Amino acid sequence: MLIIDSKDCENIDKALKKYKKKYEKARILNQLRDRQSFTKPSVRRRTEVLKAVYRQQLTNGELEG
Repeated sequence: MLIIDSKDCENIDKALKKYKKKYEKARILNQLRDRQSFTKPSVRRRTEVLKAVYRQQLTNGELEG
């Protein structure tokens, strides 16, 4: 549960902006999407490895991205 401390004189837009930032940093939406369907640990590991390989190729300049 996200709690936003707002002052009485604080604008509602500022409070909403703080809430949105906390929401993104908490990664709640990602957790909800992950819980919608089960992925096997081997598949999850394979995707992590493929992402790491892709990032490594980008840093080495082997891919044009």
